[in-house]
Amino acid sequence: MSQRIIAIGDIHGCAQALRRLVAEIQPTTSDLIVPLGDFVDRGPDSRDVVEQLLKLERQCQLVPLLGNHELMMLQALNDVASLRFWLECGGLATIESYGEGMDIPETHVAFLQRCCRFVETDNFVFVHANYDARLPWERQPDRLLFWEHVFSQVPDRHRSGKPVIVGHTPQVSGEILDLGHLICIDTYCVGGGWLTALELETNTVWQVNKAGELRSRDR
Repeated sequence: MSQRIIAIGDIHGCAQALRRLVAEIQPTTSDLIVPLGDFVDRGPDSRDVVEQLLKLERQCQLVPLLGNHELMMLQALNDVASLRFWLECGGLATIESYGEGMDIPETHVAFLQRCCRFVETDNFVFVHANYDARLPWERQPDRLLFWEHVFSQVPDRHRSGKPVIVGHTPQVSGEILDLGHLICIDTYCVGGGWLTALELETNTVWQVNKAGELRSRDR
């Protein structure tokens, strides 16, 4: 069975959407699936999202990216000032999903800690937010990888020549932003749009809204 390479956009606690999306994808052990970060915050059930991703690790080759919301959550676990900032950025919904006392399982913390800064395959690169086209991936600054929207600064084609798949910048239209050298698949599920999965070799797209309703089509 040939390997599929599938990216999943920003989930933001939309557990029903993720569950339906995975059911439609039907992952196999040969698939490489790259969730692009921002699994938590703002949406209704971040805890369930992380549980689903842990389960997905046993079904396929899952390589999750670190998003700015995971970064804020990890920092908030050890620092009061960071906790206040996280709460202002959607962290309260995550706290509520874990219940009184915010009892976060060690397996969830370990999962977030092992998320990658970037993922590079033979033909594609995956980052959460943005990049500097001149720099190798190992030297990309956190400000770009995790925080800068592509509408603030659309980067040139990366020096590697590979298309870069990103999330983070919400496409409120619900449509994928495809610039050729950069593809953004954060289609704003938590804000009323869609959770998008994109299979890179065939350009197959799956989209599901927050309620788990499917909008599937080929691009």
